[in-house]
Amino acid sequence: MLQTNTFGSEDCLYLNIWVPHGRKVSSDLPVMIWFYGGGFMLGGSMGPNFLNNYLYSGQEIANRGNVIVVSAAYRVGVLGFLSTGDSSIPGNYGLWDQQAAIAWVHRNIHSFGGDPNNITLFGESAGGASVNFQILSPHTRGLVRRAISQSGVALCPWAFKTNPRDVAVQVAEKVGCPTDHTMAACLKTIDAGNLTMAAPTIKQGNPDHMWPALMNLLLTPVVDGDFLPDHPSKLFHNAAEVDYLLGVNNMDGHMFTSQDIPSLGNKNKDTSIEDLQRLLRAYTREKGPAALDLAFAEYTSEWGPSPSRDTIKKTAVDIGTDYIFLVPIQTAVYLHATTATSGHTFSYLLSEPSLMAGPGKPYHDWVGSDHADDLQFVFGKPFTTPKAYADRHRALSSYFIAYWTNFARTGSDWATSFLPTITYKAYT
Repeated sequence: MLQTNTFGSEDCLYLNIWVPHGRKVSSDLPVMIWFYGGGFMLGGSMGPNFLNNYLYSGQEIANRGNVIVVSAAYRVGVLGFLSTGDSSIPGNYGLWDQQAAIAWVHRNIHSFGGDPNNITLFGESAGGASVNFQILSPHTRGLVRRAISQSGVALCPWAFKTNPRDVAVQVAEKVGCPTDHTMAACLKTIDAGNLTMAAPTIKQGNPDHMWPALMNLLLTPVVDGDFLPDHPSKLFHNAAEVDYLLGVNNMDGHMFTSQDIPSLGNKNKDTSIEDLQRLLRAYTREKGPAALDLAFAEYTSEWGPSPSRDTIKKTAVDIGTDYIFLVPIQTAVYLHATTATSGHTFSYLLSEPSLMAGPGKPYHDWVGSDHADDLQFVFGKPFTTPKAYADRHRALSSYFIAYWTNFARTGSDWATSFLPTITYKAYT
């Protein structure tokens, strides 16, 4: 994430396909295409690997859900999202990579037993935002039937950049290119590795929290007049016929808020009310002091006269979760539901406690589902690494796989059961 190293090759645009291991070759199966997260700055189509057990292996989903799973690579960082804000380097190359993968699957998946007319996109974090960008783009219309965004949409404050040229200038200066009208031509001559490593230095949070951790994501999608002809909030009509399932983890902001308030993740330190105010000030600085006062009053309205240490810390996590994930995702829920024609809209919340929480573990015992905690359950890790999980985790994983694949198969018929750890709401 700090852009201090690279691995792999520029020749990276490949995809992986998993089919069910049955007694016979299936045909016309639902197809699910996975886009990985990583803040548009890093990532890979197989994900982290432990003893040849890749996080994004789709075999458990394929076998248990009787679907075909595809994971597709796309360029990230400078190679994927550098933009000058004009036609010289329009940007969104990573999104075009994804679109090319979708088109390839649409043309070829029948040979693997898949139904090209029943494709579901799914992804998490930047991958979830990518899914949203894809169904909003006019270039993907007619290729995708359903979509799932986990903890990320195009409206998230970290997922979209309105002034990309300043980053392009920083990259050009790092590699010795001019910043005038010849900048684009010069950048295209630079070695891919050097260009990747020329990403601007990540700005860390400061004591006043005037630069929140989420603002570290400097290379993201932009309005390019082509793939994204307008601001994402104005493009939901392109997804009117797409069934859309999107949601959050109940403490999605924990990982990021802990970067802005280091004491939050320390079991031996208190988080002060002043820390909370500084975080809110960073999030509301464009709205002014009145917004800060209003937000502080809202989040502390049920505190009482002497809030506990955990109450203050949990409030900080709520603030981060709301700002970084929940509010923009619920806005996307509303925009899709109000513009949809034949498409259905569903929202979910995951509240399974973090496996990192509790006595002898790094997280406070009250930490719920942190950012990316859903991935292990979606990809069936409790089954492929059984000793690391309890029976309730295997049950949750089976629910996830059943719900996600049933949604891919039917688009709506699955939303009839409710579980204590996953809450769903259908919007009509």
